[in-house]
Amino acid sequence: MFATLSDRLSDTFKNLRGKGRLSEADIDATAREIRIALLEADVALPVVRGFVATVKERARGEEVSGALNPAQQVVKIVHEELVGILGGETRRLRFAKTGPTIIMLAGLQGAGKTTLAAKLALWLKEQGRTPMLVACDLQRPNAVNQLQVNGERVGVPVFAPEPGNGVGDPVSVARASLEEAKRTLHDVLIVDTAGRLGVDAELMQQAADIRDAISPDEVLFVVDAMIGQDAVLTAQAFLDGVGFDGVVLTKLDGDARGGAALSIASVTGRPVMFASNGEKLTDFDLFHPDRMASRILDMGDVLTLIEQAEKAFDAEQALKAAEKLTGQGGEFTLEDFLQQMQQLRKLGSMSKIMGMLPGMGQFREQLENFDEREIDRIEAIIRSMTPAERDDPKIINGSRRTRIAKGSGRTVNDVNQLVDRFFEARKMMTQMARGGGIPGMPGMPGVGGGRGKQKPMPKKGKGARRSGNPAKAGQSVAARQAKPAANPFGTQNGEEIDYEKAAAALDLPKDFSKFLK
Repeated sequence: MFATLSDRLSDTFKNLRGKGRLSEADIDATAREIRIALLEADVALPVVRGFVATVKERARGEEVSGALNPAQQVVKIVHEELVGILGGETRRLRFAKTGPTIIMLAGLQGAGKTTLAAKLALWLKEQGRTPMLVACDLQRPNAVNQLQVNGERVGVPVFAPEPGNGVGDPVSVARASLEEAKRTLHDVLIVDTAGRLGVDAELMQQAADIRDAISPDEVLFVVDAMIGQDAVLTAQAFLDGVGFDGVVLTKLDGDARGGAALSIASVTGRPVMFASNGEKLTDFDLFHPDRMASRILDMGDVLTLIEQAEKAFDAEQALKAAEKLTGQGGEFTLEDFLQQMQQLRKLGSMSKIMGMLPGMGQFREQLENFDEREIDRIEAIIRSMTPAERDDPKIINGSRRTRIAKGSGRTVNDVNQLVDRFFEARKMMTQMARGGGIPGMPGMPGVGGGRGKQKPMPKKGKGARRSGNPAKAGQSVAARQAKPAANPFGTQNGEEIDYEKAAAALDLPKDFSKFLK
C-alpha cells in the first residue's frame, strides 16, 4: 500500500547521501519532496503541513548540523515523526476487571466489520481468551449467516437469536448477549453492528443505542484503508456522533496510497489499534506505529517476521534441522528441506515475507512478479522421490531423474536444477551453521569463516638479472649501494616533513578539531 510513498522518500534521501553538511537549500528541497510524497499518498493536508514543519525545524537544529552523517540523521527524524503521526506507541486492548470484556465494532457498510469480527475472535482465542460473537447487524442481507459461517471457521460461538435481513431489534440482541456471555462463561464479547453506505442519523442513533445498552469497554471504528480522505471524514463523524476508543484498518494489503493510515490517528486523536492485511482469517495483528514507519522507509519489519515465525515454526523440527546442519544429527536431507519449506509457507506468501526484510523495496517489482506456484512445483518434485532418494539424493541417477520428472509433471532439467541447488544450498548452510561464514568469501571481522587474511605467496619470478660480464656486474652492485634509499613519504635528501605546514594546506574547517579529540 505504501509502495509509492516509500519509493519517493527513498529517492529523496538518496540525494542527501555523501553530503558532509546540509545547506538551507538542501533542507528546503528535502522538505518539498517529502511534502509532495505525502500529498500524493493522500495524507490529509493539515497532517502534511504539521509533519513537514516539524521535520524542517529539527533538520535546521543542532542534532543535524553536529552529526557526522547528516543524511542518516534526517532519515532518523522522518522515522520518528512518522511514528508520531501513526499514533506513537502500540495501543493494546483494555480488558474488564470483572465480567466479560465487551468490544463493539462500528463503521460503514463494506469496511469489513463482519469478517474482522471473526479475525479478532481468532486472535483473542490464540491469546488464551474465550470470545463470543454477537450478530447485531440485522439489516444487511445475510450478515447474520456470514457471521455464523466465519464463527464456525474460527471455532468461536455466535449469539444470533434473530434471523436478520431486516428482522429483529439489534439493541435487544446486544443486551441479551451480555446475559448469555455470563451464563456460558465467555470472557470477551465482540458485537458486530450494522453499517450504512454513508453516514446518516439512523446509523448513528442505532450505534449510540447499542453503546448505551451494553456499555462497551472498547468501541473500535473499522475503516477501509483504501478510501483515502473519506476515511478521515467518516472517522470524524463517528467520533462526534458515537465516539470510539481506537481504529482498525482493513485492506492494508490493497494498492491504494495509504493516506488514511497516516492521517486518521493524527486527525481524530484516537490510535490505530489493529490492522488487517489479507483475506485469510489469520491476516490480522496489532498495529505497531514504529514498525509501520520502518516499512514505509524501507527499513523492513524484522520483529513482525520473527513473531510470525515463532507462531508458524515447529521448534523441535527446527532444532533437529539445525543439528543436522552442524553435523551432530546426521545429514540434512531433502525430507528435512521439504518440512522446512512447508513451515515457511505457513508464514504466508513469499513476496510478503521478503517484503519484511530491510532494503527489499528496490526489488519490489521482482517480488510482485514472483510466482508462488514455484514452491508447489518444488514440492511435487520432492514428493515424487522415494524415501531413499530423499534421504540420499546422491543416488538419483539418470533413470531415476526421468522417473521423478514424469511423476511430478516436470522436466528432467527441472529435477537436475533442484538437486544441484539443494547440494549447493546444503553446503553453504552447513558451513554457516558451523560458524564458517559463506563459502568462497573472505573472513570478515565478527563473522566466522572464510580463509581469513593470509600472507601472499612469494612470486616465482626470475629475480634480478645479472650481467655475465664480471666488470658490468660489479658496477651495477656499486651503483645500487651508492644510491640513497627512497623516502616513503616522498621527501628528498632526508629532509624532515613540516607537518604543521602540511595540515594547513589541507584547509580543514575551523571546527574540525572537535572530531579529533
